[in-house]
Amino acid sequence: MDAAVALAKTAARITYADLPPEAVEATKKDILDTLGTAVAGSSAPGSREIVELMTEFGGPPESTIVMSGERVAAVNAAMANGVLGHALDFDDTHDAAILHVGVMTVPAAFAIAERKGKVSGKDFIAAVAMGIDVICRMGLANKEGPAGPGGWILTALYGYFGAAITVGMLLGLDEKKLTHAMGIAYAQASGNHQCIEDGALTKRMQIGFAARGGVMAALMAEKGITGAVNSLEGKSGLYHNYHGGDYDAGALTADLGKGFEVVNLSFKAYPCGRMSHTAIDAALALRKEHGIRPADVEEVTVTVNRPVEAHALCSPLELKRNPRTIVDAQFSIPYVVACALVKGKVGIDDFKEPAIRDASVLALASRVTPRYDPKMARRQIPPALVEVKTWRGIYSKHVDIPYGNPENPMDVQAIADKFRECCRLGVRPLPAGNVERVAELCSRLEELEDVAEVMRLVGGRGGG
Repeated sequence: MDAAVALAKTAARITYADLPPEAVEATKKDILDTLGTAVAGSSAPGSREIVELMTEFGGPPESTIVMSGERVAAVNAAMANGVLGHALDFDDTHDAAILHVGVMTVPAAFAIAERKGKVSGKDFIAAVAMGIDVICRMGLANKEGPAGPGGWILTALYGYFGAAITVGMLLGLDEKKLTHAMGIAYAQASGNHQCIEDGALTKRMQIGFAARGGVMAALMAEKGITGAVNSLEGKSGLYHNYHGGDYDAGALTADLGKGFEVVNLSFKAYPCGRMSHTAIDAALALRKEHGIRPADVEEVTVTVNRPVEAHALCSPLELKRNPRTIVDAQFSIPYVVACALVKGKVGIDDFKEPAIRDASVLALASRVTPRYDPKMARRQIPPALVEVKTWRGIYSKHVDIPYGNPENPMDVQAIADKFRECCRLGVRPLPAGNVERVAELCSRLEELEDVAEVMRLVGGRGGG
């Protein structure tokens, strides 16, 4: 049996009652976190244009676009909100699978919940948790990693499947139709790393494509349209076509329906590439512990766990020290470490124009040098050793686990505080009444008879 069939079979029977309490809590945190990143992302480059385009496409007024309040066809709302949620690279990560999950599943789920009407919080949580599980399992099965021969953006590539499962569950599709939804998702699945290499806005657009594609896949399956049944492990299935047949089949189904990977999600304290977060943690700690000022710094060395010349956040070094675009800055260890040392923070405002041209930050970034240590642990989210040489002496800090990882977690209060900060930084401030109401509703989402109220509030209308 293809793993796609096993995943669909499990999704067809999973209910809220099957979720462990820790999976419920992690899912609610991720829903609130994703909504916050979408609100903040409404002010990011490319967001206004995609909202305008999806509004022009329009369609029946089924689902709400975050912050605009416009109601459009569900597929268009999923596209817009997926882009907004990922625009700042501030959304969740599954560190072991090396991808994001909420920005496809949550926008797709809200889009179809509004279209359908009267979707309970319990059903919503179960569908999102299962969709997240599908994406994470697909990532864990991949042996290539994001820098493998395919050059895939795994978030987008697998996001189509997770979004399709989430939406299909909310539509009440049976095992057979959920399997076809997976096949239809496979017919669309794509996403590549070249956008990062070129600093292009399509990095965030690919996520919207996946959210929209998942909605489309489930709706087509509901109508009776068929997709490939063996979409993951067939002769021309995803793992053979896209990954050369080298994958861990066991990761796709181990403890399926009992263990949920949502509990292993990390949440971002900084809106930039996850692999730089341990370096940021270390730089901030050094600044605080030793009172380091930019004028004190002669040079900074950041030890990384992979060859510098092939490291996506370190090479080419001159570009990473002097980013051309916001995307360049988001994926630059020299830039983010310099931000941390100069400003004592790394926040949303540091990845905007003209902040990425800040002379004091760039001057320090020019003195940040990555160094490869082959003995450093080879985890996907690597530890970091930051050494700062000053006229007073050399100070160093090693950080093993980044803040936000389940082993060094952001608690519910920290996620709520992040949500409040995100709501301050959208295309316009979200009314205070809406902010607190959304945070409160998400904290008890399982009690809601209809989750649509949440989207009306983040649309910027009512409640404030």
